[in-house]
Amino acid sequence: MQRVVARVGRAHGLRGEVSIEVRTDVPEQRFVPGATFVTDPADAGPLTLETARDHNGVLLLQFASVADRTAAEALRGVLLLVDVETSDEPDAWYEHELIGLRVDDPAGQVLGEVVRLDAGAAQDLLVVRTAAGAEVLVPFVAALVPEVDVAGGRVVVDPPGGMFDPDTEAD
Repeated sequence: MQRVVARVGRAHGLRGEVSIEVRTDVPEQRFVPGATFVTDPADAGPLTLETARDHNGVLLLQFASVADRTAAEALRGVLLLVDVETSDEPDAWYEHELIGLRVDDPAGQVLGEVVRLDAGAAQDLLVVRTAAGAEVLVPFVAALVPEVDVAGGRVVVDPPGGMFDPDTEAD
């Protein structure tokens, strides 16, 4: 299965470097010279990485087929993909592993089902659809999501008061 590891941002300089929005927890393993990425849209790639460097906290990439700023600007918004099945990191899951999992509270009461994972600025958000059809955003942090059991088909969410309250779901 293909997973997004980055989204290409702005061109940097005149020689074809691009900034990226990193979407992997292990950029030092993903962005190494010689790595090849499938792209979305597909006609933008595949792209082979020549160099990767940190520039004031921003990761800059140079691809073999991108020689100038014009070619780099044409890549803006392109998604870089890699083939993966499951995460090999402890306490890390891919979105496709989480979608469809039942969401229970710590007492075992069913709260809903995970329908997607939204990338947030501070942390990811589990999007849970309740039986009433409302979507509840749950920050994907250990304090609120103490257990993820992919094999068992469930996620335990310990919500603060009111998070899953039927009177506040429509808000």
